[in-house]
Amino acid sequence: MKNLYIDFDGVIVNTIDITYKMANSLGIKKDYTNYLQFFQNLNWEEVLEQAKPINDSFNEIKKIINSHKFNVFILTHVTSIHEAEAKIKLINRYLENITIITVPKSISKTKVLNTKDAILIDDFPPNLDDWEKSGGIGIRFDLDLDGKGHQVIDRLSQIIYFF
Repeated sequence: MKNLYIDFDGVIVNTIDITYKMANSLGIKKDYTNYLQFFQNLNWEEVLEQAKPINDSFNEIKKIINSHKFNVFILTHVTSIHEAEAKIKLINRYLENITIITVPKSISKTKVLNTKDAILIDDFPPNLDDWEKSGGIGIRFDLDLDGKGHQVIDRLSQIIYFF
């Protein structure tokens, strides 16, 4: 069985849309330092209350688990322990017995796992590029099916038919 890592933000729930709108409304400038500080200070419970699953993502993950084709993990970047806690609580509300791996935003996801032949579903092409350079298989999640050089899906359970 292959290891399958599924990104959280922009793949499972629409937190990216919500947080960027919040940042824009507050006039936060789009640079790493300002965004990092903004994300570290967010009320993540509030953000996740507003967030909606993307394309029935939690049920889609259950389909993947029930296919018995993959060892399924949630892999997410976080900017604070508060963000990690809020995400873990939300995921555990929908999915039982799934391993959730939180990675500090300043560290590549490839530095905390053995990526060799493992699959990453992510919406951010640079994460996929990094994953593939380290021996993994990258699949882009995009509602417009724009792979940007990667295989692409717009529903998580589509991964079942790739392997």
